[in-house]
Amino acid sequence: MYTLMPFPEVIVQTHVLTSSFLKRDVEFKVYMPEQLLGNEILNLLLLNDGQESDNLGLKDTLQDMYAQGKIDPVVAVAITAGIDRIQEYGVAGNPDFLNRGSKASAYSSFITQELLPFLKSTIGYPITGKRGIAGFSLGGLSAFDIAWNNGDQFDVTGVFSGSFWWRKKDLKDGYSDHDRIMHQVIRDSVIKPAVRFWLMTGTDDEQADRNRNFIIDSIDDTVDIIKELMAKGYQRPEDIGYYEMVGGTHHISTWAKAFPAFLCWAFARKIYS
Repeated sequence: MYTLMPFPEVIVQTHVLTSSFLKRDVEFKVYMPEQLLGNEILNLLLLNDGQESDNLGLKDTLQDMYAQGKIDPVVAVAITAGIDRIQEYGVAGNPDFLNRGSKASAYSSFITQELLPFLKSTIGYPITGKRGIAGFSLGGLSAFDIAWNNGDQFDVTGVFSGSFWWRKKDLKDGYSDHDRIMHQVIRDSVIKPAVRFWLMTGTDDEQADRNRNFIIDSIDDTVDIIKELMAKGYQRPEDIGYYEMVGGTHHISTWAKAFPAFLCWAFARKIYS
């Protein structure tokens, strides 16, 4: 018989970890449900751009989800982005045409070799459920890439208005869709990580439509990621969730509205007997 306190409060603790990979101190907040008994299914969610956690309504959203009985307990870790965000986020080993994302490999190493071991030693309870990583915009691209390359450490990833336009060539230099970096990484990869993917866009994410097909690039690029995943053998809806929000913009207010849907998809509460 598994038992969980019906409406757990969420306790927030701030930590700072000195990263040898990033050569800086990394601040993050851990959102922990209190009154755990130790026999629950406990999930873990890392969140890029954690400095937006208040605007995201992270604490209130988690508590609402618990009160409604929609999700199992989640330890959410909101990682504050550094001043080199545009260098630390991206695709590991594949900077874009302006050399942005040059530190993405170091950031991935920080996550897998420093942050995860630290959390394991400090949470106090084993992570027996799903392990996820999510992010917004460029942070979403980063989350997807880290999950893709570390399928032994992550089970799910969430991408809100992901920067899947990340490309090797500028538009003015003869760009084609084959220059999109994450799409190419999926195509060329010999691995098929055991990860499930939740992708979200808003119909008002942007106005750009580089191929003039009357579909904004944000949606085109995300849908094409789904096509690449399906070509690898992933299935919808089992492995891939897609949420297109009508009127959704490229802003934390939109992502906050979509966030509960991601939580329910990733960490839906299981009924035990």
